[in-house]
Amino acid sequence: METLTGLLKHVAGIFPDRRAISVSGKFDITHSRLDHLIEHAANSLVAAGVKPYDVVALTFPNTIEYVIMFLAVIRVRATAAPLNQAYTADEFEFYLSDSESKLLITGNDGNESAESAASKIGIRHVTATLKDVESGIHLSAVPESCSDSSAGDIVNDPSDVALFLHTSGTTSRPKGVPLSQLNLASSVKNIKSVYKLTESDSTVIVLPLFHVHGLLAGLLSSLGAGAAVTLPAAGRFSATTFWSDMNKYNATWYTAVPTIHQIILDRHLTKPEPEYPQLRFIRSCSASLAPIILARLEDAFNAPVLEAYAMTEATHLMASNPLPENGPHVPGSVGKPVGQEMAILDENGVEQKAGANGEVCIRGPNVTSGYKNNPEANKSAFLFGWFHTGDIGYLDSDGYLHLVGRIKELINRGGEKISPIEVDAVLLSHPDVAQAVCFGVPDDKYGEEINCAVIPREGSDLNEEKVSIFCKKNLAAFKVPKRVFITDTVPKTATGKIQRRIVAEHFLTCISTAKVPKFGA
Repeated sequence: METLTGLLKHVAGIFPDRRAISVSGKFDITHSRLDHLIEHAANSLVAAGVKPYDVVALTFPNTIEYVIMFLAVIRVRATAAPLNQAYTADEFEFYLSDSESKLLITGNDGNESAESAASKIGIRHVTATLKDVESGIHLSAVPESCSDSSAGDIVNDPSDVALFLHTSGTTSRPKGVPLSQLNLASSVKNIKSVYKLTESDSTVIVLPLFHVHGLLAGLLSSLGAGAAVTLPAAGRFSATTFWSDMNKYNATWYTAVPTIHQIILDRHLTKPEPEYPQLRFIRSCSASLAPIILARLEDAFNAPVLEAYAMTEATHLMASNPLPENGPHVPGSVGKPVGQEMAILDENGVEQKAGANGEVCIRGPNVTSGYKNNPEANKSAFLFGWFHTGDIGYLDSDGYLHLVGRIKELINRGGEKISPIEVDAVLLSHPDVAQAVCFGVPDDKYGEEINCAVIPREGSDLNEEKVSIFCKKNLAAFKVPKRVFITDTVPKTATGKIQRRIVAEHFLTCISTAKVPKFGA
């Protein structure tokens, strides 16, 4: 199965009557029914004039319509470009233009900002509605009678660009990342193999499906294993319904970013559930998980927490801690490479020995062939025959990867390189700290100084001085944050990621006051 489309068709043939997708409290769809719904929607796309290689932008909450339309777009050899519903009209205009989208599809409720951006640059907009699972999706531009247009003759190819995403742009403007059917199929196989996903597994989607983590690790890998996913009724993560959905649909695992694990953990401490499902594992990815949070999660939910390492350019997964039967999971490490080669290289492309820091580099069938229309970025990303991740790390003697930080996020204090991940972990080990993030700020004397933002646990009397005393006890003097901001929230990206650059900018503008005002994240 060199294509994701082929893999999903194969699964629908083997497990036709097993549950594929549920919308909580509404309906269940089997794998064979899902296949029919995708084919029906693919026919409608052909009738609407979508051709192979066209880019189709999709902006939806986590709904069944989105899942079907995404898979239908790639079925007709077009490219799906999922976009965050929360973008402003200007952001939509950038992403729609940059991806060269030909069509915008939204749910029945539409999206005002996306629609105004689309009309400004002359892109057609249609809505997709699933009234019931028997009749199939209705596209607003296509009369019901046009269902004789057939996608049946279209054959998918491994090289078809199926997915177009943008990197989160930690250091520069977002870069366009085309991912092929082969990239998607390879990544799904890697995720299935390392977590041993089978048709007996079930998960609840907590992450947005416009982002590679939720889309690949949560949704597509489950479907590719014949397993089941549940979409929350609200179309997004809700801490209040999460465990009732997990129990009701017999979930065996879930994957999330550290921010969401933290929310789930905080709720468990204040409002524990009467019972929790028996989970095979819990997965954490997209940002570093402090060892103390990992330990608290394992303790609370009685399941191994497996930290993983991923990026858009690798179609998500690069490395993961193994299931307990396959080896230890090492807190503070993102595990072993999965389904691809990995090397730690110095700036001359020389491979480093175990324990020595360098840039994490990868190659394999899951890796993008290059950024779209960006020769400059491609030149620096593909060097010495490897894709360069921009992350600094080392492999230990057992082959586990430890990340030190982004090349551009390491804090250089008078020549001493400080890993912000290490300082975060120390801050989070304080019993009164709920969340913490440290970052570099310009400094006349040292070039850069270290600052941190700390969200205290509810009811604690934590202040700047207590944090500083704790840091002095647990960190070398040059790593102790010079300034501590006590706050109730830190800015995050749409996918719940904390980007240090954005946090630094936010707190530097607030520098005139010690108590930082609330920031809408």
